[in-house]
This record gives sequence, structure tokens and C-alpha cells, in this order.
Amino acid sequence: MNAEQFKEEMKKQTYIEANSEMHLHMHEMAQRARRITVEMNKEYRTPEELRKMFSHLIGQEVDESFGLFPPFNADYGQNITVGKNVFINSGCCFQDQGGIEIGDNALIGQQVVIATINHDLPPEKRGSMLPAPVKIGNRVWIGAHATILSGVTIGDNSIVAAGAVVTKDVPENVVVGGVPAKIIKRIEV
Repeated sequence: MNAEQFKEEMKKQTYIEANSEMHLHMHEMAQRARRITVEMNKEYRTPEELRKMFSHLIGQEVDESFGLFPPFNADYGQNITVGKNVFINSGCCFQDQGGIEIGDNALIGQQVVIATINHDLPPEKRGSMLPAPVKIGNRVWIGAHATILSGVTIGDNSIVAAGAVVTKDVPENVVVGGVPAKIIKRIEV
């Protein structure tokens, strides 16, 4: 299995059985992602170097407006897409096997976790996984220490408050906060 075949299966949200070809591919790609992110994180890098390394990690060129403050970690690496003028602050962890799409002008705060897979519930199947993509709209701001769970879409212009745990879709033009996150304010645009 290669990365393109895997990403096609993830678009279909194909169940990943423990020790299957897809599962073994994930582990192989995790080693690749770790090698790249360790290099990215181990010493000071210029913004240009970080863009080049992040582009290598995700397998596609990011716009020159992209910004990243390390450290940064990804479990897979090649199932992340970012728009223009995206900033990812330090300490973020992206579990991107299921796919992460980040729109233009998005701000991702410090130590944000984005998770795109869940383990199965029955104990005898707990090694198997269920993927679902996370989609972050344009002009979204995700506050520090927020967690975005699999299958969530965050609408354009919305804000996720610091420390929130987002378990359900967030509409456009709102502020959500809390555990689990709920709408706490509407944004007038």
C-alpha cells in the first residue's frame, strides 16, 4: 500500500483492522513522519526551512505565507492540506491519518491536538480504528490547548476557545468553548 492508496481509503472512512495492510502502512508512515519532525524540531530553523520541511512532511508545497513555530508532531504527515496564510503555533500534535484540511487564514494556537481516528469500542477489537476527517474552514482561530476530534468540521470565521474539546461540527461565525464545546457567542460579520 502506498500513501495515495491509503488516502483514498481514508476518504471512504474505511475501517482499519489491527495488523492489516493499512495498519502496517500507518506504522511505516509514522516512522517517516517522526524522522522529519525530529529534524524540524531539534534546532532553530528559519521560516523558509520550516516551510520546506513541512512541505516535505505533507507531500505538497505550502504557500510562502505559511508559518509554523516548532515543535510540531504528526502521526502520518501526508494527509494534511493547508491553505494560504495559515499559522500553526508551537506544540501542536496532528493525528492526520483520517485527513486534516485547514482553510485560508486559519490560526492554530499552542498545543492544539487534532485527532482523526478513534479506536473501536469492544475490547477485543480495540486495536482497530475508525477514521474520519477534520475540516477547518477559512479564517478559523483555534485557541491554545483545544482538542478537535475526528469527523468534526469547523465553519468559516469561527473561534474555538482555549481548552475546548470539540466533539461535534461547529457552524460558521460562532465562538465555541467548554468540554464538550458548545456555542457561547455568535460573531457578527
